[in-house]
Amino acid sequence: MKKSQYITIFITLFITSIAIGQSLPSGEDILKNVNERNEGEHLIQDLKMTLINKKGKKQIRDVKSYRKDYDNQRKTILVFTKPSNVKNTAFMSYDYTDKTKDDDQWLYLPALRKTRRISAANRGDYFLGTDFTYEDIKLGTKMSESDYHYKTIKEEIINGHPCILLEAIPRTDKIARELGYSKVHQWVDKGIWMVRQTKYWDIAGNDLKTTYVKDIKKIQEVWTFQALEAINHKNNHKTAMVFGNSDYNTVIDDVLFSEESLVRGAN
Repeated sequence: MKKSQYITIFITLFITSIAIGQSLPSGEDILKNVNERNEGEHLIQDLKMTLINKKGKKQIRDVKSYRKDYDNQRKTILVFTKPSNVKNTAFMSYDYTDKTKDDDQWLYLPALRKTRRISAANRGDYFLGTDFTYEDIKLGTKMSESDYHYKTIKEEIINGHPCILLEAIPRTDKIARELGYSKVHQWVDKGIWMVRQTKYWDIAGNDLKTTYVKDIKKIQEVWTFQALEAINHKNNHKTAMVFGNSDYNTVIDDVLFSEESLVRGAN
């Protein structure tokens, strides 16, 4: 093949790659689509959480989850019901739409009879021995609008579903240290605007963990995942979550999302 032919092929591939890149929605557009997806105003769920160490030993916990959306914030509370050593442990978060305002998070530990406030500096800590951070738990299926710069990379098929690979880089070194991540890749299903897979790198740029969203189906007209799994690549620890009895119709009383409810186990 002549040199001129190689040059022609290179130019064609280069132009094609630019055209493909331009055909993808921007990172901001994907962020908007994901965060504006219908999630219902109220959600009550049962959650079975299984922690598995590198030797295969399991710890199983049962959790009751409540979430309610308001015009300017989202409130969530998780209450552990089993086993006895974690019963009535509870986590509550207020996630504000005003990104100039820090979100509020609390953890109640019944053994200490003490409520601990989670500061922004601690939001990258792991949540009660799981492979999810407090920030991961708070966000749920949402994506942070203030912590990352987003850009689209390419289209890929994940478990038979067309997805867009989105790269998220923390806006500042301080945010990266708080979150515990230097880079995040998210594969977003462009048909339903839900993340199906996420890969995280630690502050040093090493592989940290991967999360998998499984068994997505419509429940009461809302796309809902039934299982979530996180695998830590550093210590071979795994956290598996299975959700059940998802209810978007029952109205949740505002009084549930209070520090008093947090202490008494949201009863």
